[in-house]
Amino acid sequence: MAVKITDICISCDACLDECPVEAIVDNDENPTGQDTYYVYADKCVECVGHNDSPACADACPTEGCIVWDEAGSGSIEKEDRGTPGTPVVE
Repeated sequence: MAVKITDICISCDACLDECPVEAIVDNDENPTGQDTYYVYADKCVECVGHNDSPACADACPTEGCIVWDEAGSGSIEKEDRGTPGTPVVE
């Protein structure tokens, strides 16, 4: 499972510098064409081996913006992750 950035993203850049594996890109590089930041699920490691929790969610000032993605979408998955669609930080 990876994390996912929802459409309530305010494009503040807080998450970009926090990602230890550079899995997050801004809206200009979003491959879906949407005007939000994007997490490459195949790169996202949910900060396993880097931080206790996903650093992007800890840095994000917008409550509920970064949520858990579907199981199996990421390359590494935390054992204690939440349900898909629920905020990473509550």
